[in-house]
Amino acid sequence: MSAPVRIVLADDERMVRTALRVILDAEPGLEVVGEAATGAEAVSVVRAERPDVVLMDVRMPEIDGIRATEQILGGMAEPPRIVVVTTFENDAYVYDALRVGAAGFLLKRAAAEELVSAVRLVARSDSLLYPAAVRGLAAEHARNRPPEAPPWVARLTEREAEVLRLVATGLTNAEIAARMGVGAATVKTHVASVLAKSGARDRTQAVILAYESGFVRTG
Repeated sequence: MSAPVRIVLADDERMVRTALRVILDAEPGLEVVGEAATGAEAVSVVRAERPDVVLMDVRMPEIDGIRATEQILGGMAEPPRIVVVTTFENDAYVYDALRVGAAGFLLKRAAAEELVSAVRLVARSDSLLYPAAVRGLAAEHARNRPPEAPPWVARLTEREAEVLRLVATGLTNAEIAARMGVGAATVKTHVASVLAKSGARDRTQAVILAYESGFVRTG
């Protein structure tokens, strides 16, 4: 059997953490290994426990979820996948968290099955969590800033550019492979190359950068 997905919960409300733990620990293959009530505590717990996934509240005492995400991702050689938890999906905090490297976001009103599915999905890391919402956020914020075409865009091969456009639509590696008529391993290689050239941490951040650079245009 494969090792369980190890999870840390970061939220300043104890009742929220307790509810999340009850749901997640009841699922096979998922295990909550730590909790944090502040952003600073979240950084400390994550560094100690080295989980696979972190559910990070956006607004917390000491430092918020964005800064905590930034510190975790910037201070660990093999950081976890971080999902920010928020009340409103169009919250500017959510976009800022995605820009610094969060793998996605989850609404606090999400049903238990959505929560479990989100954790499993980001742990696999081969598709976007709520792709339509991520695209919507990226497009909205891209409209408010002039596109900047960074050097990495010109370094993409034709195939890599095609893969990035398809990633931005929310397709998984398997779906991209079917669309392009190539093997999934080939798509995985192209995605890895796109991430390396763009400096993106994962698919979500690659989509954000694609919109901000003007590579993918709104409208």
